[in-house]
Amino acid sequence: MTMRLLKHKTLLNLILIFSVFSILFALYVEYFLGHKPCNLCLLQRFPYIITVILIVLVLTFKNLERLSFLFLSLIFFAGSLLALYHVGIEQGLISESFVCGNNIDTSIIDKSEILKQLKNKAISCKDVTFAIFGVSLATINTFLSALLATITLIVFIKYEKK
Repeated sequence: MTMRLLKHKTLLNLILIFSVFSILFALYVEYFLGHKPCNLCLLQRFPYIITVILIVLVLTFKNLERLSFLFLSLIFFAGSLLALYHVGIEQGLISESFVCGNNIDTSIIDKSEILKQLKNKAISCKDVTFAIFGVSLATINTFLSALLATITLIVFIKYEKK
C-alpha cells in the first residue's frame, strides 16, 4: 500500500470519527442537556449518518475509495447548504418554511386538543436553543460541512489512480 493510500484511509477514518462524534454530540445536547432540536436540526444529522454508513461500507469492502470522496463531497456540500438555510432562518433573512412545522390548527374547538397540540408543537427553527461561544450549531455546521466538502473534493480530484 502506498503512502498516499494510507493517507486516504486515515482521512476516511478521521471523517468517520468526526461524523460519529457529531451525531453523539447532537444526541448529548438533546437528551442530557435538554435542548430540543428543531426539524432542521434533526435533518442536519442525516448527512453525518449517511457519511458513517458510506465510510463503513468503503472501509469494509475496500473498493470505490476514490469515488467515495466524491460522494462525501456531495453529502457535505448538501449538508452545508441545509445548515446555511437554517442559519438564514435563525438570522431572520429567510422565513420559516413548512419544514419547521410550526403550524397549529386554529380550527380546533376542544380545549384538550389545543393543549395537546401546543405540547407537541415543534421547536421554531429561528430559535437558537444551544450555542458554543455565542455561535449556533447550525453556523458551526455550515463551516465544518463546507470545509469537509472542499477537502473531500480536493482528495477526489487529486486521487492517485492505481
